[in-house]
Amino acid sequence: MLDMLVVGGGYVGLSVAVAVKQAAPHLAVAVVEAAPEHAWKKDMRASAIIAAATKMLEIFGIWDEIEPEAQPITKMIVTDSKMSDPVRPIFLTFDGEVADGRPFAHMIPNVVMVGALRGACERLGIEIRHGLSATGLKTGDTDIEINLSDGSALQSRLLVACDGVRSRLRDFAGIKTVTWDYGQSGIVTTVEHERPHHGCAEEHFLPSGPFAILPLRNNRSSLVWTERTNDANRLVAADDLVFEEELERRFGHKLGALKVVGDKRAFPLGLTLARSFVAPRFALAGDAAHGIHPISGQGLNLGFKDVAALAETIVEADRLGLDIGAINILERYQSWRRFDTFRMGVTTDVLNRLFSNDMAPIRIARDFGLGIVDRLPGLKSFFIGQAAGTTAKDNPRLLAGEAI
Repeated sequence: MLDMLVVGGGYVGLSVAVAVKQAAPHLAVAVVEAAPEHAWKKDMRASAIIAAATKMLEIFGIWDEIEPEAQPITKMIVTDSKMSDPVRPIFLTFDGEVADGRPFAHMIPNVVMVGALRGACERLGIEIRHGLSATGLKTGDTDIEINLSDGSALQSRLLVACDGVRSRLRDFAGIKTVTWDYGQSGIVTTVEHERPHHGCAEEHFLPSGPFAILPLRNNRSSLVWTERTNDANRLVAADDLVFEEELERRFGHKLGALKVVGDKRAFPLGLTLARSFVAPRFALAGDAAHGIHPISGQGLNLGFKDVAALAETIVEADRLGLDIGAINILERYQSWRRFDTFRMGVTTDVLNRLFSNDMAPIRIARDFGLGIVDRLPGLKSFFIGQAAGTTAKDNPRLLAGEAI
């Protein structure tokens, strides 16, 4: 029997497996992943990783492997305009460093991050089983059993579900969610441009939703382009000429000619918050616990906070000789993470509703607010520290750069 079974082989699932196994090598840990073995190598997307999360990756011993492919975000600018505006005034700028001199975030190719985490799993002796999805589960007094799509079953003292925002395991465990659809989709792709971006990220608030330009290595940028769902599906289905023409209208010409070099994919956007993060011998982490709007770029980083808090809870309980799957132990994790998750979900919901419209009075009010923040260095420093995850008083040790 396993001590901990993780379902989901993405960032969050692999990270929680590594965090627990590294701190408690005697625990038997395994990962089950629905995708085929090499599917992760085809993911051409990139993700923004905050400073606190890079500290955790340093503890894992993989940051030196990742950093050469990571693009520091050295600056961020925020604009608010209509599509027809000839000029997009900059209302807010952030310098990209936090107190210890490190960038507040890096853009990291998904294939680089997942590859490094999988390498850590291999070194630690964590088995990853591919091509298997969950078909059911049964909770007992001392273990939880999961049925898999190949007809086999696995038993573990603790099951951690990291199987995404549409988590089947969450449903099997009977955990309800608060969910609503924004009627928007996020178009994700990568573009190549003539001129360097100098590490500057941009977020343009347009009437249909935010349009984020996030810097990558080698004169490339990752885009998260929010549109109403019907328009997003039309754009992704269009030929490259039409897509690039619409892209240039939003991106502008400051970086020269553009060329789409990555797949174009559209993801429906909504808010999903689990009513509970835990059940007996069962815990949710990452998108399985919370799916939020990408307007703040914090979705994945919320998952890393889950990883650090859950791993610390499990390892400390194990060192005290306690049952790591007991509900009273898991409730410590829930109390640690639930309020922060709810707060971020509400914040992104309000921001999206505030900025994804073109009502003149609201535009005037929000632009005034952005201008006020831009003129108050102390407030800007507070916001950048919050975004980087370095100023939270209740940070788990891994996010503070300390081993568990």
